[in-house]
Amino acid sequence: MEKIASFTINHLSLQPGIYVSRKDHIGTETVTTFDLRMTSPNEEPVMNTAEVHTIEHLGATFLRNHPVYGEKTVYFGPMGCRTGFYLLLAGDYDSKDIVSLMQEMFTFIRDFSGEVPGASARDCGNYLDMNLPMANYLAGKYLKEVLTDIKPERLIYPD
Repeated sequence: MEKIASFTINHLSLQPGIYVSRKDHIGTETVTTFDLRMTSPNEEPVMNTAEVHTIEHLGATFLRNHPVYGEKTVYFGPMGCRTGFYLLLAGDYDSKDIVSLMQEMFTFIRDFSGEVPGASARDCGNYLDMNLPMANYLAGKYLKEVLTDIKPERLIYPD
Protein backbone atom coordinates (compact mmCIF):
# COMPACT_ATOMS: atom_id res chain seq x y z
CA MET A 1 0.00 0.00 0.00
CA GLU A 2 1.37 3.45 -0.90
CA LYS A 3 2.01 6.09 1.74
CA ILE A 4 -0.38 9.00 1.64
CA ALA A 5 1.15 12.37 0.78
CA SER A 6 1.17 13.73 4.35
CA PHE A 7 3.33 10.79 5.49
CA THR A 8 6.01 11.62 2.91
CA ILE A 9 6.85 15.00 4.47
CA ASN A 10 10.10 14.92 6.45
CA HIS A 11 8.82 15.62 9.95
CA LEU A 12 12.41 15.76 11.26
CA SER A 13 12.99 19.08 9.47
CA LEU A 14 9.43 20.44 9.54
CA GLN A 15 9.07 23.66 11.52
CA PRO A 16 5.95 25.62 12.50
CA GLY A 17 4.46 27.46 9.54
CA ILE A 18 1.70 27.51 6.92
CA TYR A 19 2.09 24.87 4.23
CA VAL A 20 0.01 23.71 1.28
CA SER A 21 -0.50 20.05 2.08
CA ARG A 22 -2.40 19.17 -1.08
CA LYS A 23 -4.73 20.39 -3.80
CA ASP A 24 -7.68 18.25 -4.80
CA HIS A 25 -9.80 18.72 -7.87
CA ILE A 26 -13.50 18.00 -7.67
CA GLY A 27 -14.95 18.52 -11.12
CA THR A 28 -13.80 21.99 -12.12
CA GLU A 29 -13.27 23.10 -8.51
CA THR A 30 -10.03 23.05 -6.50
CA VAL A 31 -9.88 22.46 -2.75
CA THR A 32 -6.63 23.51 -1.09
CA THR A 33 -5.62 21.78 2.14
CA PHE A 34 -3.32 23.78 4.41
CA ASP A 35 -1.09 22.38 7.12
CA LEU A 36 -1.11 24.97 9.92
CA ARG A 37 1.83 23.60 11.88
CA MET A 38 1.96 25.14 15.36
CA THR A 39 4.67 23.04 17.00
CA SER A 40 7.86 21.45 15.75
CA PRO A 41 7.10 17.72 15.30
CA ASN A 42 9.09 15.34 17.46
CA GLU A 43 10.94 18.27 19.11
CA GLU A 44 8.37 20.23 21.09
CA PRO A 45 5.62 18.80 23.27
CA VAL A 46 2.36 18.31 21.41
CA MET A 47 -0.68 20.38 22.34
CA ASN A 48 -3.07 18.86 24.86
CA THR A 49 -6.55 17.93 23.71
CA ALA A 50 -8.29 20.64 25.74
CA GLU A 51 -6.49 23.54 24.05
CA VAL A 52 -6.67 21.86 20.63
CA HIS A 53 -10.43 21.45 21.12
CA THR A 54 -10.79 25.10 22.14
CA ILE A 55 -8.74 26.34 19.16
CA GLU A 56 -10.90 24.14 16.91
CA HIS A 57 -14.14 25.69 18.21
CA LEU A 58 -12.82 29.25 18.01
CA GLY A 59 -11.09 28.82 14.65
CA ALA A 60 -14.08 27.16 12.99
CA THR A 61 -16.41 29.85 14.35
CA PHE A 62 -14.09 32.62 13.15
CA LEU A 63 -13.63 31.13 9.68
CA ARG A 64 -17.29 30.31 9.03
CA ASN A 65 -18.26 33.85 10.02
CA HIS A 66 -15.52 35.53 7.98
CA PRO A 67 -16.92 37.95 5.37
CA VAL A 68 -14.59 36.70 2.60
CA TYR A 69 -13.62 33.15 3.57
CA GLY A 70 -16.81 32.03 5.31
CA GLU A 71 -18.32 30.53 2.19
CA LYS A 72 -14.95 29.12 1.09
CA THR A 73 -14.26 27.26 4.35
CA VAL A 74 -14.72 23.53 3.85
CA TYR A 75 -13.11 22.30 7.08
CA PHE A 76 -10.93 23.39 10.00
CA GLY A 77 -9.77 20.80 12.50
CA PRO A 78 -6.87 19.29 14.41
CA MET A 79 -4.21 16.89 13.21
CA GLY A 80 -4.24 13.58 15.00
CA CYS A 81 -0.63 14.16 16.11
CA ARG A 82 -1.74 17.40 17.87
CA THR A 83 1.04 19.51 16.32
CA GLY A 84 -1.31 21.68 14.28
CA PHE A 85 -4.49 21.97 12.25
CA TYR A 86 -5.79 21.39 8.76
CA LEU A 87 -7.69 24.08 6.93
CA LEU A 88 -9.50 23.20 3.71
CA LEU A 89 -10.57 26.10 1.50
CA ALA A 90 -12.52 26.00 -1.74
CA GLY A 91 -10.19 27.54 -4.31
CA ASP A 92 -6.63 27.29 -5.61
CA TYR A 93 -4.36 28.98 -3.07
CA ASP A 94 -0.72 29.23 -2.06
CA SER A 95 0.40 29.57 1.56
CA LYS A 96 1.19 33.28 1.17
CA ASP A 97 -2.43 33.89 0.14
CA ILE A 98 -3.77 33.13 3.62
CA VAL A 99 -1.10 34.65 5.88
CA SER A 100 -3.25 37.69 6.69
CA LEU A 101 -6.29 35.44 7.30
CA MET A 102 -4.26 33.31 9.74
CA GLN A 103 -2.92 36.42 11.47
CA GLU A 104 -6.51 37.62 11.85
CA MET A 105 -7.76 34.25 13.09
CA PHE A 106 -5.00 33.64 15.61
CA THR A 107 -5.33 37.21 16.91
CA PHE A 108 -9.03 36.46 17.44
CA ILE A 109 -8.16 33.26 19.32
CA ARG A 110 -5.39 34.93 21.35
CA ASP A 111 -7.72 37.74 22.45
CA PHE A 112 -10.92 35.72 22.92
CA SER A 113 -12.56 35.75 26.35
CA GLY A 114 -15.89 34.55 27.61
CA GLU A 115 -17.89 31.47 26.69
CA VAL A 116 -16.29 29.36 23.95
CA PRO A 117 -18.83 28.98 21.12
CA GLY A 118 -20.41 25.54 21.13
CA ALA A 119 -18.96 24.58 24.52
CA SER A 120 -22.13 23.14 26.02
CA ALA A 121 -23.50 19.63 26.46
CA ARG A 122 -26.20 20.39 23.90
CA ASP A 123 -23.73 21.59 21.23
CA CYS A 124 -20.62 19.43 21.70
CA GLY A 125 -19.86 15.79 22.43
CA ASN A 126 -17.00 16.60 24.83
CA TYR A 127 -17.69 20.15 25.98
CA LEU A 128 -15.81 19.80 29.27
CA ASP A 129 -12.50 19.23 27.47
CA MET A 130 -11.68 22.91 26.88
CA ASN A 131 -8.82 25.15 28.03
CA LEU A 132 -9.30 28.73 26.89
CA PRO A 133 -6.30 30.27 28.71
CA MET A 134 -3.93 27.76 27.11
CA ALA A 135 -5.59 28.23 23.70
CA ASN A 136 -5.07 32.00 24.09
CA TYR A 137 -1.43 31.41 24.99
CA LEU A 138 -0.71 29.03 22.10
CA ALA A 139 -2.42 31.33 19.58
CA GLY A 140 -0.26 34.22 20.84
CA LYS A 141 2.88 32.12 20.63
CA TYR A 142 2.10 31.06 17.03
CA LEU A 143 1.40 34.68 16.11
CA LYS A 144 4.60 36.00 17.67
CA GLU A 145 7.00 33.24 16.66
CA VAL A 146 5.62 32.25 13.24
CA LEU A 147 2.89 34.38 11.69
CA THR A 148 4.26 37.87 12.34
CA ASP A 149 6.88 38.48 9.64
CA ILE A 150 6.64 34.85 8.49
CA LYS A 151 9.75 33.67 6.68
CA PRO A 152 9.54 32.19 3.13
CA GLU A 153 10.88 28.84 4.38
CA ARG A 154 7.85 28.59 6.69
CA LEU A 155 5.51 28.70 3.66
CA ILE A 156 6.85 25.75 1.64
CA TYR A 157 7.46 22.21 2.93
CA PRO A 158 11.13 21.38 3.49
CA ASP A 159 12.80 18.81 1.24
